[in-house]
Amino acid sequence: MSKILYLARHAKSDWSIPGQKDFERELNTRGLTDAPKMGRKLHEMQVLPDLILSSPAVRAKNTAELMAEQLQYELDKIVFDEELYEASVRNLMAVISRVSSENSKIMIFGHNPSLTYFAEYLTKEVIGNIPTSGVLEISLNIDSWEEVSGELGKLNWFIYPKLVFGTEEED
Repeated sequence: MSKILYLARHAKSDWSIPGQKDFERELNTRGLTDAPKMGRKLHEMQVLPDLILSSPAVRAKNTAELMAEQLQYELDKIVFDEELYEASVRNLMAVISRVSSENSKIMIFGHNPSLTYFAEYLTKEVIGNIPTSGVLEISLNIDSWEEVSGELGKLNWFIYPKLVFGTEEED
């Protein structure tokens, strides 16, 4: 038995409003374009998560909803977890370890640098940076999400807009 974990960084956010709280930043035009395009690509790749978890920050929530739509995942089944906002590797581990074993494939929408650190922790791969709208698939040879720990994962693939569509990506 094995589990599949998808880690997805939120799409490009809008920094145009001075003094806006980080949590409330929305997606910019490119983010609103990239998220559904990446969702369609994931759908073509037959990505079918049993559970989607997301940071409740506006940009992560919007990205999760835009990609979930393309994956034909019911939006009201997305679970928003406060612990995924400004999460550490430890927070991410805690969130995942609480997921029911019935879910073989979970997708998490969150933020950098924690998603990159977490992917590297799980796989021992040097990823460096998950760009905005980037998604990676990690397989874990475990029976229960409670068993998740470092170096147990295998990076299957890692995609992001510039790689897939050739769009410009600054971060």
